[in-house]
Amino acid sequence: MINFNKLKIAVGALLADEELPTQEKIREYIDMFRAQLTNREADELVRHFEAVHGVRMRDAAVLQEAEFEPWLGNARSSIDPYYWDRYKKFLANKEFSARVLATLDRDTDQILGHLENPKKDGAWDRRGMVMGHVQSGKTANYAGLICKAADAGYRVIIIIAGIHNNLRNQTQRRIDEGFIGFDSIAILKRERRNSQGVGRFNSRRSPAVFTTSRQDFKRTTADSVHLPLKNLSEPAVFVIKKNYKILKNLIEWLTAHNAQQGTDKVWEPMLLIDDEADNASINISSDPERVSRINGQIRKLLSLFGRSGYVGYTATPFANIFIDPDNDDEMLGDDLFPRDFIVSLDPPTNYFGATKVFMEDSERFVLPIDDYADLLPLKHRIHHQVTGLPDSLETAVRTFIVACAIRKVRGQVASHNSMLVNVSRFVNVQAQIRNAIHELVARIRSSVRINGGLPTDAAMSDPEVAALKRAFEALYATECEVSWQDIQKNLHDSVSPIKVIEVNSRASDPLDYAEHKKDGLNVIAVGGLSLSRGLTLEGLVVSYFLRNSMMYDTLLQMGRWFGYRNGYEKLCRVWMPEEAQGWYAHITEAIEELRGELAYMKSVNATPKDFGLRVRSHPETLVVTARNKMGAGQQIRVRVGLANCFVETAILRRDPPSLAANRNAAISLAANLRRNGFPPEQWEQRKGALLVLGVPASAVMQFLAAFRNHEGSIQTQPEPILQYIRERQTDELARWDILFPGLGKPSPKSLIDSSLGFKIVCQRRGAGLRSAAKTLMITNKQRVSSRGIEKTGLTSEEIKNAEADYQRGRNPVPRNFPDWIYRRRRKKPLLIVHLLAIGKKEDNLSGEKPVVAWSISFPRTDREEAKVEYVVNTRWYKEHYGDEDDEEAEGNDY
Repeated sequence: MINFNKLKIAVGALLADEELPTQEKIREYIDMFRAQLTNREADELVRHFEAVHGVRMRDAAVLQEAEFEPWLGNARSSIDPYYWDRYKKFLANKEFSARVLATLDRDTDQILGHLENPKKDGAWDRRGMVMGHVQSGKTANYAGLICKAADAGYRVIIIIAGIHNNLRNQTQRRIDEGFIGFDSIAILKRERRNSQGVGRFNSRRSPAVFTTSRQDFKRTTADSVHLPLKNLSEPAVFVIKKNYKILKNLIEWLTAHNAQQGTDKVWEPMLLIDDEADNASINISSDPERVSRINGQIRKLLSLFGRSGYVGYTATPFANIFIDPDNDDEMLGDDLFPRDFIVSLDPPTNYFGATKVFMEDSERFVLPIDDYADLLPLKHRIHHQVTGLPDSLETAVRTFIVACAIRKVRGQVASHNSMLVNVSRFVNVQAQIRNAIHELVARIRSSVRINGGLPTDAAMSDPEVAALKRAFEALYATECEVSWQDIQKNLHDSVSPIKVIEVNSRASDPLDYAEHKKDGLNVIAVGGLSLSRGLTLEGLVVSYFLRNSMMYDTLLQMGRWFGYRNGYEKLCRVWMPEEAQGWYAHITEAIEELRGELAYMKSVNATPKDFGLRVRSHPETLVVTARNKMGAGQQIRVRVGLANCFVETAILRRDPPSLAANRNAAISLAANLRRNGFPPEQWEQRKGALLVLGVPASAVMQFLAAFRNHEGSIQTQPEPILQYIRERQTDELARWDILFPGLGKPSPKSLIDSSLGFKIVCQRRGAGLRSAAKTLMITNKQRVSSRGIEKTGLTSEEIKNAEADYQRGRNPVPRNFPDWIYRRRRKKPLLIVHLLAIGKKEDNLSGEKPVVAWSISFPRTDREEAKVEYVVNTRWYKEHYGDEDDEEAEGNDY
């Protein structure tokens, strides 16, 4: 197998020199080594390299301020691309496809080109933002940007890499590999230096180093360099933690040793990369004063340099730089606002991201957790005692062991394998969980050692071996080509090296993949906040996620399972409560919609200011604001635009008077339609649903005014929605389509309602776990409408064009389409009046009364949009969500 891996590296090196290797060229290179390969190995190499070089990546979308003079094109002839060339070779050797490298080249050119020419005299500063995806390769992008910036003439490069030591250390190791070319520890210790990463391709030059993978910035270390920055022959690079004291020390050292005599400025051109820019740079609601200190230090660091460029990297358009300021003017005036450019990166086609996990293939990858309440309740105190593990967590651990065995059968013997367990923000609880999982793994290891080598029938007498087989049959038997017999032979080698560790500020056993390059690290990582920001778990196969959050950036960052899973994607599984699944699906669609909006805004030459205002006006900001300002426990006023938006009542009032009032509102709407020339016999019937076309706005407004909204359903507050309709009821929103959804075929347990004057087989929805006497959550996922409902009212041609536009440039072609692509084509608004049967699948609901909910799909507007004002009651959100996502009790010093 060692020979096979060496041959794989050799073929990869040959293909790295091909710009766009064809299938024929791939087979030609493999045939050069055919005598040393079995048929199975040759076929595996063909599949592997065809997959690698079939990966594509669309170019980034860029918004920019119009008044900026391009410089990079004219300067290129004078730039020696030393750092970029060796970085490109390094990535090619890591099996980045030629297509992806070409796109990365263009994207980093775009970003560098929107920064200033470092050779330009006089004072200047530039501010930008790059929006990527969680675990999608933002580090690879900014490492490429750093290399090109160094080639162009930037002399000081500062990377602010998160708020935790483990993340900063990880980022330093990546900069060592991708930019420095040597181990930074050896450089500062003045030990013998062995080249690594890019240094293996060319090591005649390397940057000046001030931090290492074990040590953040220290003034005593920096003093030992004895040179002002202007005297260095190569760029200086600092990788620092987002920490007030570290920033303060760096600023003081720079000022003392590098400020130009007679001034308080450093004039070497500086590039500052703010990784996870929406974390701590702007706001943490639990302690705004502390974070304002960090924000102040970043601004002070930028102002120290007479020539500077700032690029903030984030994974979400709902970044705090847009959301947190109290008004639009405050947002636009912030020193870190990306006033000059915003870049939206597209991930490669092999990215295992939120769209694939939660929108396209959720039934395959995501499993619900519903057995945690007694042992690991979502809300628990710091001294909670763990008396056992939920059965679902034990199943997840066994699934991880089986997945490790499958990878060994496939020949992936030296690969890292990781499992994530994120169930508590308290390190005390994390320690107990770690110990319980350790005991479980030890028990399984003992059983496998004693009985795993027996014939299958005999081995099944051991309950632990039998449980592993059940995990295989439940999740992998139809997903992979290996047999249980092959897996059983590899169980001992798979479970023996597994370590169970904590990942938090008090952990003594570091998560260090670099020390296990030859044999691979097999680890179950138990943690909380430290697992939720930037930290990459290599070879992540199984995740168990029991934290609940309604805060969008927190949700995304906790999603460590996103990334690249080449060769084992089908083995990946995520356990989480249904409610969390719903939040993930909801945020994924909202973010993809805003990314699509940015691409559209690019086509009409919109600016970063326009996009910032668009994010602030999106209805989802109501939820973000409620969570951000929860600590204030007060009413917040937020102005929102409703054009091209979808809102629905996923949280309902449950008291009998409100339920009755909402049914009466639906009955009155149906009667109103009949009285005004829309008899049911003229309505369109669509598989159990009824559609009414061209209804006057007045009928819709009467229904909304009569409907009793729940205070937790902040997007469906009647007053702002009615105001929005009222202002447009004579033109854009004059005529509406109204849909009454229903099921095509009833069962004996179905609820069939005729109270509206026509027969509807009511849609069945469950009551979410957070439902209470006065509150009804529509399913744990808090979703009323079915996917695809916003097609309603569009012509077949409009639907076809919407799907074709969305498919363009995507590979593979998506199996499901988000509803926002249809909403963009809508010419008339759509009101959906739901009659719901609330209960479990097996319940007989035939004698119940329906619960009424509604949804609205608003079309685009052709006029300048006037926002409407919502009042956000943060007290309700604090009561229902406030204890779950407070800062982790790890004693972090920001």
